[in-house]
Amino acid sequence: MNVNQLNGLTLAYIGDSVYELFIRNHIVSLGYTKVNDLHKHAVLFTSGLNQAKIVRYLISNNYLNDEEFDAFKHGRNSHVNTTRKSISLKDYLDATGFEAMIGYLYLSDKKERLNEILETIIKIRGELND
Repeated sequence: MNVNQLNGLTLAYIGDSVYELFIRNHIVSLGYTKVNDLHKHAVLFTSGLNQAKIVRYLISNNYLNDEEFDAFKHGRNSHVNTTRKSISLKDYLDATGFEAMIGYLYLSDKKERLNEILETIIKIRGELND
């Protein structure tokens, strides 16, 4: 599969799953077992608004390389037919770009860099405003 030929929404589709599984594993590893607690903590990382905040933090701190930023833009600039009521279009598109970047790294087999970014997100999450 040539990852560069995939559209941004396909990359985001894969990235969403990869990111969600990483975050769920992280939260369970912290000892949370009640479904309400798991969900409450997962949303801090996985909601569209929080994904948008995370990717903006990474971009503003020059954490992404050019290839990763291009993958983000590829997802962000996708033609989205729907949005969520609880999130602005800009936040939704930035979150889609974030997921596309995660999907791109995963499908490009850049697992070491992907894990580096995911671990960084865990560390910086507390610095972001809720």
